[in-house]
Amino acid sequence: MRILALSTLLLLAACASTPPPPPPPPSGPGTTELRDWRSIITATDRDRYVRRDAAWRLALEQARRQPGSGDLRSLGDLIERDAARNTVAPPPGNYRCRTVKLGSQGGETGLGFVVYDWFQCRIEQTPRGLKFSKTTGSQRPSGLLFPEDGRQMVMLGSVALAAEAPANSYGQRPDRDIVAVLERIGDARWRLVIPWPQNESNLDLIELVPA
Repeated sequence: MRILALSTLLLLAACASTPPPPPPPPSGPGTTELRDWRSIITATDRDRYVRRDAAWRLALEQARRQPGSGDLRSLGDLIERDAARNTVAPPPGNYRCRTVKLGSQGGETGLGFVVYDWFQCRIEQTPRGLKFSKTTGSQRPSGLLFPEDGRQMVMLGSVALAAEAPANSYGQRPDRDIVAVLERIGDARWRLVIPWPQNESNLDLIELVPA
């Protein structure tokens, strides 16, 4: 009986000194885990996303017919609708970026295209996933990049204008919200496709190359 009692005491002491297992990782609303973009996107932006092929068709038709600003012919695969390649996710780091606006919301009265100069952008790894930010220029979009498939990521973001602070999170200002599709179009070349932007054009493209 002494041996059995001693064994019981030793077992209880070992259990008392062993820390309990760690709690399971948090989940659900309010955590930093990446959610599916379909549960976040607004009805307005879902409509823009669904109709992106129509934006491509109209914008390219206007760009090729109406006068514009810049050299449209030099853009190559940037304005080819089916140029997306596999392995889309860009590495974090600093990028050079430029915006190309295609088509005109003013119909025949506006410019068919505008090719802007290069600015600075950044891709960073955050607890919620990859984030894109345009850090210079008068229109500075930023947003989270959600994995979709091997050739596309979906970005939900917002735009800061002029001297404003960096853009707020998606959904806080509907008049600034954007939905975009990220695609890789070269060995070290990407584009963000923004269908039916809030102002000016019918399709915006943001080209990215490593700085």
